[in-house]
Amino acid sequence: MKLYGIPHCDTVKRARAWLAEQGHDAAFHDFKKAGVPPEHLDAWLAAAGWERLVNRKGTTWRQLGDAERAAVTDAASARALMLRLPSVIKRPVVEWDDGRITVGFDAARWTAA
Repeated sequence: MKLYGIPHCDTVKRARAWLAEQGHDAAFHDFKKAGVPPEHLDAWLAAAGWERLVNRKGTTWRQLGDAERAAVTDAASARALMLRLPSVIKRPVVEWDDGRITVGFDAARWTAA
């Protein structure tokens, strides 16, 4: 299992703590230091869709200019933005051992799965 995110993100911290409490050993991939692996991003886009992956509530999105935000209209434009600015990706992204990919932290949903 691998968890992708930014270490100082509160949601990522909560997700990592929850996983540890449940006995899951998740490797951590830091977007800020290691970037976003393009082949993994492609899998996330296929599994979750670009609309789910782009964090429109986050600081990075809000700091973009109107034209830059308006240019994100499909998977290709969202992919380019996420590769350039990984912090615009909704966090955490988890690649589970069973092949599932989840975006964001929802303890109830994770427990049910």
